[in-house]
Amino acid sequence: MTFKKSIIYEIISVLKSIQDPEISVDIYELGLIYDIRISNNFFINIIMTLTSPNCPVVEILPLKVKNKIFNIKNVKNVEIILTFYPNWTYSMISSSFIMI
Repeated sequence: MTFKKSIIYEIISVLKSIQDPEISVDIYELGLIYDIRISNNFFINIIMTLTSPNCPVVEILPLKVKNKIFNIKNVKNVEIILTFYPNWTYSMISSSFIMI
């Protein structure tokens, strides 16, 4: 496994440890993470959404994601890009989570 792939797995593990406070499902399985990008110098870009633009954690959750990912070894910088396009829907919940 390459070093970059191991960082991806670690990022996903961190994302799975962060719960949406209203739904009590982790943000990765909930489908709030649209993309994870890692540059060669370990700058991380996370493109994510929330369940609604009016979500009460709009100021808190992206910052929590940023801080937790920044604590991963070798990560130099983390940028969270919050988008509401496409809008989140229940169909974005991971099928493996729905099966449980």
